[in-house]
Amino acid sequence: MSAAAAARRTAGPARGPGRRAARSEGGQATAFVVVMTAAFLLCLGLVFDGGGVLRAHTRADLLAQEAARAGVQHIDWEAYRAGSRQVDLDPIAAGAAARAFLTDSGTTGTVSVEGDTVTVTCSIGYDFALLPIGSTTVEATATARPYNRPVA
Repeated sequence: MSAAAAARRTAGPARGPGRRAARSEGGQATAFVVVMTAAFLLCLGLVFDGGGVLRAHTRADLLAQEAARAGVQHIDWEAYRAGSRQVDLDPIAAGAAARAFLTDSGTTGTVSVEGDTVTVTCSIGYDFALLPIGSTTVEATATARPYNRPVA
């Protein structure tokens, strides 16, 4: 092999006007893949944990409604049997029944009985599974009153 051929061989491809040196594109897609994966995981976390918070709120709402209904079932039977047109609650029994329902369901909350109305606020905690923001407490409030059937 001649010296000129050896020089051409080691010099690489001929460069002329308008030609650029070939460079490696290895690693170019890596940054894109990292950013898109992080965005996908963030969206997945928002959907999953957002749904979890909504489920917790729905559960708190249902438990508050049921606790209020459990409390409103405790009416003053003596007044009812005596023919009173107004159905009054036994406030101590109504509050105790609503609190017992919350305790049995494994939740916490507050119960108030005023006149013929039982108001229950139920609190449920939710721990975020995918989003690194800790936990939150979801609350729901419901009221119930006894049904007064009209006297004919």
